[in-house]
Amino acid sequence: MPAHASPADLYRRSLQLLLDKNISAWVGLWAEDGIMEFPFAPQYWPKRLDGKEAIAAYMHHYPDHIDLHDFPEVQIHDTTAPHTIVVEMRGVGRLVETESPFDMRYIAVVTVHDGRITSYRDYWNPTILQEPSTDFARSAR
Repeated sequence: MPAHASPADLYRRSLQLLLDKNISAWVGLWAEDGIMEFPFAPQYWPKRLDGKEAIAAYMHHYPDHIDLHDFPEVQIHDTTAPHTIVVEMRGVGRLVETESPFDMRYIAVVTVHDGRITSYRDYWNPTILQEPSTDFARSAR
């Protein structure tokens, strides 16, 4: 994405890349020193990923576990910080191994500088993990 792309435009592009299962291009949206955080991650799950390489490793097999079909609800809110947005969204699809439906709500706080994601705090719903044998539960550790 061009360096002048808005954080909202960059985020919308990131969602399309996830739907396209183009994880390599999705990782390409990140700054080398980008940080991805999961404040609500349960015990034994990563709480923070430091750097593009760690983020790439974490996301590499994502499409093998979660087949995203759509983001039917996406609301992007500007903040008083010019490079930061808050996103409310819902992702739907299926868990690949079990064929079970996947339906997750998220809130994300995303900061962008020079056309790259530098910080992404992902407030996903850990209650989906109540069934520890699910493909999603095993894949995200």
